[in-house]
Order: sequence, then structure tokens, then C-alpha cells
Amino acid sequence: MEFCLLAAGATVRLGTMALTLAWTHSIEKIRWEEDYRATPAGVVLLEDRIQGTGAGMEPPSDAKFDGKWWRYNPHVAPLPQVILRRSGMTVGDWQVCIGGANGQTCKPMGDYLPDPKADPVTLTTCP
Repeated sequence: MEFCLLAAGATVRLGTMALTLAWTHSIEKIRWEEDYRATPAGVVLLEDRIQGTGAGMEPPSDAKFDGKWWRYNPHVAPLPQVILRRSGMTVGDWQVCIGGANGQTCKPMGDYLPDPKADPVTLTTCP
């Protein structure tokens, strides 16, 4: 089971079953990261991390601060897909990070797509 990105009529296989989506909040300029895993049940959100708080970014009451990040498990059922909008109103593009904590490589989402400005982009498991 691996991830695919669907955009502008194209399917891009990412060749990984685990990835992190990261972005910088448009108002607070604070990094946010979400870890996902591709499973037979769908796209599973494992952990969210926020480097700070403010403007709609308050971590839930069960979040733990590790000195750098507020970390929490969002406790959501597997999703069939995640729709990612690329409005241009954020600070930079979505970052797609592959490779795990020890050697993770992050690239702008547009680097993976045949149309670098495609919107929306769907993250799903590959058939």
C-alpha cells in the first residue's frame, strides 16, 4: 500500500506508505505537520504537531509540549482521501516529507505534480 497524489487528471505514485504533510500557517507563520500512513482501510492520520499557538491553532487539551512542538493524536477514523487546497494565500506550498525522522526529505508539493500549480490535490492510497 502506498500513497498517490491526484491532480489535474494525473496520478503520481509517491512510492511510500508513510509521509508527513507540512505547511506554514498564513497568519501566525508557525509550522504545522501531520504524519500519515497508507493502509488497506484508507489514509490514517497518526500525529499532528504545531510549533506554537494562535489564530485557530490551539492544540487540544490532550496535546503534549516537548519543548519545540505541541504533539497530539487527532483520533480520527481512516479517511478515503485528503483534499489539499493550494490557494496561494499560505506561506509557500505544502511540503511533502518522505523518509522518516532520520533522513526525511521535504519538497514542495508542486515538485511532484505535472502541473506545479494544480488545485485541488487529492492524497489517497494507490489502487
